[in-house]
Amino acid sequence: MTYLVRRPADLWRDFDRSLESFFTGPDLMSRMPDVDIMDKKDRYVIEAELPGLSEKDIAVKVENRNLFISTVKEEEKEEKKDEKNEQYLIKERRSFSFSRNFSLPEDADIDSIEAAFKNGVLTVTITKKPEKKPKSIKIKAA
Repeated sequence: MTYLVRRPADLWRDFDRSLESFFTGPDLMSRMPDVDIMDKKDRYVIEAELPGLSEKDIAVKVENRNLFISTVKEEEKEEKKDEKNEQYLIKERRSFSFSRNFSLPEDADIDSIEAAFKNGVLTVTITKKPEKKPKSIKIKAA
C-alpha cells in the first residue's frame, strides 16, 4: 500500500499560492465600479458605486450614442517634508482610473441626460423619447 506523504516544503508552497491569489487576485487589481442599470417606464437609470470619489473626480460624456463614465483619482502627493521624518508602514490607498462605456438604446433622449452624485453613488438618468405612434394619412380623391 502506498501512503501519500506531504513534505513541509510542499505545505509552504501551497500556502504561498493561496496567499498569492489573495494579494494579486482580480478583486484587488480591478477597480471597475459595480453598476446597476434599470429600465423604468419613462426613463433609464444607471447607478454606479464610486466610493472615495467626489463629483470633480468623475466625467460623464455622450458620444455617438455611447455613454462614457470615467475617472482618474490621483494619489496624494507627499510634497511636505515632515519634521519627524515619518514614513508609511502600510499604504493601501493608490491612484486608479477607469472608464465604462454603455451603448444607449434608440429611444434614449440624449439631450435629457442628467447625472447626480451622492454618498458615493453616481446616478445617471436618461429620459426615454415618447413612443412614436403611427400616423394616419388621409387619402384624397384623384
